[in-house]
Amino acid sequence: MKAYLLDPVIARYVFEHSTPPDPLLERLEKESAEATGEDAVKQISPDQGGFLTMITQIMAPKVAVEVGTFTGYSSVCIARGLSGGRLHCFDVSEEWTSMARRYWQEAGVADRVTLTLGPALETLAAFDETIDLAFLDADKGNYPGYYELLITRMRPGGLLVVDNTLRRGHVADPGRDEATTVDIRRFNDLVIKDPRVTVYMLPVADGMTMIRKR
Repeated sequence: MKAYLLDPVIARYVFEHSTPPDPLLERLEKESAEATGEDAVKQISPDQGGFLTMITQIMAPKVAVEVGTFTGYSSVCIARGLSGGRLHCFDVSEEWTSMARRYWQEAGVADRVTLTLGPALETLAAFDETIDLAFLDADKGNYPGYYELLITRMRPGGLLVVDNTLRRGHVADPGRDEATTVDIRRFNDLVIKDPRVTVYMLPVADGMTMIRKR
C-alpha cells in the first residue's frame, strides 16, 4: 500500500472502507511485482486504481489518454470506467506492455484501448484528437513536456490526473535535492502558475494532482 503520507492505521482504515480491487487486479498486481522486481514501485496502488475508475465514470470521456502504461493496472482501471469512449495508451516498453495487453483481454476491455509504443514526447505530438481525460505517470523529468502536449490538446473542462507529485513528502523539504524530487518540485511550481488551469493536490498514495483546464 503506497500510503506514504498517512498514518498506517488511517491508511488501513481508508483501504478497508473503499471498494476493494477484484481478483483480476490482485493477480495483475502480484504478477507485476514478481516480474518487474524493484520496478514494481511504478505501478499505482489499489486505492488509486479505484479512484481512477470512479473519476472516469464521472467524466464519461470520449477520448482518454494515459502516458506511462507499465504493466497495465491503471489502464485496466480507466478502461473499465469508460462508457463508449476510448483509451489511448502511450509507453516505450514492449516488454511491460505485453503484460498489459494480456490483462486488457482478460478484463474484456481490449476493444477500448489503443497502445502506441515510442517516446511519448514524439507520439503525443502526433496525436490530433481532443482529450477529455488524461493520466500521467511516466518519467518525471519529462513531466513538463508531457503536460504541455496534453493540456494543449485538452478540451475546456477536461481533467489531467498526475501521479507522484508529493514524492513521499520530499518535495516540501528544501533539503531534499534528489534529481526526481527536484523534477517534481519544478513541475508542481510550473502547474500552479499556469493560468490555463485550476489545480488541487491530493495526499493520496505518493500524491496525485488534479488539473482541470479552464
